[in-house]
Amino acid sequence: MDERCIEKTDEELVALSLANQEFFGCLMRRYSAPLARYVIRIIPSFRDTVDDVLQEVFIKIYLNLRGFDSSLKFSSWAYRIAHNHAVSLLRKEKSRPKTISTDNDAYDFFERYMADGQSDEKEIRYAKEEVSYILGEIDQKYREVLILRYLEEMDYEEISDILKKPVGTVGTLLSRAKTIFKEEYIKRYGTEK
Repeated sequence: MDERCIEKTDEELVALSLANQEFFGCLMRRYSAPLARYVIRIIPSFRDTVDDVLQEVFIKIYLNLRGFDSSLKFSSWAYRIAHNHAVSLLRKEKSRPKTISTDNDAYDFFERYMADGQSDEKEIRYAKEEVSYILGEIDQKYREVLILRYLEEMDYEEISDILKKPVGTVGTLLSRAKTIFKEEYIKRYGTEK
C-alpha cells in the first residue's frame, strides 16, 4: 500500500479523498478484499462477477463520501453500502442462494470450534461443508447477522451500523440465529457438535 496511506486512519483518508481523489485508491485497496469476501458470502452466485459488483459498490461509496457521518466507523459505513447493494442484487435475481462462501478465511473461525481440537483436515473440511449448508438454508436476516458476527468478526455496534438496527435488536437476531442454526443442524445431521 502507498506509504501515504499506511499511517492514515480511514476517516483521514475520507477527508483527503474529498480534496484529492487519488487518496480514494487507498480506501479501495484497504477494503477490496474484505468487501469482496462479504459480498460473496451474501450472494455466492455472484462469485464470478464480484469485481464488477465491487466496482459498483466503490462508485457508490465515492459518490456518497460527502454524506459520510464521521461519528460512524468508515468500515461500517462501507459495509452498509455493500450490504444494500448485495440485497438489491438478490432482489433482482429473485432466487435465494443455497450456499455461502467456503473460502479459507471464513473457516478459521470454525476450526477454533471443532469439538476436540485434534480434528484432521478431512473432519474440518466436512464441518465447514456442514456449516455452509446450514447457513444457506436459514433465512437471510439470520444468515447475515451470523456472517457479520462470526465470519467477518464484527462487534454488535458495527453490525448495528451496517444493518441499521438497534444494538439490542442485533443481539436478539443473533440469539435467534444461533438457535435456528442449532435446530437446523440437529434436524439435518441428527446430533449436536
